Amino acid sequence: MDEGRGNATGKRKCAIARVRIQAGSGNILINDRPLEEYFPRLLWSSQVKAPLEITQMGGKLDIFARVSGGGLTGQAEALRHGISRALLEINPELREALKKEGFLTRDARIKERKKYGQKGARKRFQFSKR
Repeated sequence: MDEGRGNATGKRKCAIARVRIQAGSGNILINDRPLEEYFPRLLWSSQVKAPLEITQMGGKLDIFARVSGGGLTGQAEALRHGISRALLEINPELREALKKEGFLTRDARIKERKKYGQKGARKRFQFSKR
């Protein structure tokens, strides 16, 4: 493993995560706050840690992230995407394991826009023949 640094950007919905990874003791800071403080739910923090657990890099790397936009679920998934990409910069051999779990694929599902003259993206006003 190259003891260098990895930088990457992860995205999900409207959330963007800029991730910096370096060798360290396993600290994860998001917007200058610890992981458990920023993501209080276990689901969110486990999503963020998933790429590290799959690659057995949990206690070897420090992660510093800037996250903006979207909600906490989108931010957690954007962070997972960014961490996975940054891990590839450090060690390209991890690609197969991360790809198999689907962590390298950017989830492109975003909210569909509201259409003019209608109530919402899909909702229509009720049709009246007479």
